[in-house]
Amino acid sequence: MKTLCVRSVWSLGLAVVLMWFLGGCASVPAESAHPRDPWEGYNRAMFQFNDAVDRAVLKPVAQGYEQALPQPVRNSVGNFFSNLNDVVVLLNNLLQAKPHDAASDLTRLIMNSTWGVFGLFDVATPMGLAKNNEDFGQTLGTWGVSSGPYLVLPLLGPSTLRDGPARVVDNLSSPLYHYDETATRNALAVVKLVDMRAGFLPTERAMESMVTDRYAALRDAYLQRRDFLVRDGAVDTHGSETMLEELEALEALDWEEE
Repeated sequence: MKTLCVRSVWSLGLAVVLMWFLGGCASVPAESAHPRDPWEGYNRAMFQFNDAVDRAVLKPVAQGYEQALPQPVRNSVGNFFSNLNDVVVLLNNLLQAKPHDAASDLTRLIMNSTWGVFGLFDVATPMGLAKNNEDFGQTLGTWGVSSGPYLVLPLLGPSTLRDGPARVVDNLSSPLYHYDETATRNALAVVKLVDMRAGFLPTERAMESMVTDRYAALRDAYLQRRDFLVRDGAVDTHGSETMLEELEALEALDWEEE
């Protein structure tokens, strides 16, 4: 996971550099420009690059994973990584001064790590301990830091100028980052990535049948979803609630490098 964190920093740096060099290479008509996407020319190019890599490598692997493993097994894999992510959620709830939610996170972590067999089974949710969704980008937003422009990161996908660097902090907070056995740590990171990508397949199928401009739909849904999370549900209602629900799986990618 330490390697993954270094790659995240490198990717973010590369994104910023390319943004300045490519930002003026592809212009967007003023009438179609999105106010939160001033770097749309660069972002669309990076979106196409990420999409090509995904279709060539990650998506076929995720499809094979989905076909090879039954749903209960995939559920347990997802539960395991979700349980590790509760550490990140707990820390961010503390940073956001939400002691009640932090206590719930801690109880979930204890229950699922013990009675849930290292998180393979989610025993906490049926007990009324719902999983919270927090990360350092949301923590910054809670304390007034603006999201900044929309930004598509190389290989990592949708983000913003605030949320991109915040991912590094979340990676450093993840228990996987502090696991010393490199081979096992890297293997777990790969399994987590494939499992998250497989979980997004149904959402992707739904989106492809709903929209014609995948880039714009993904951008708008991501920005609305992040606003929704930062405000703890008190978000403007001008966007599509259906699209927000369909693309909720994107938040698994904020702990992607969770």
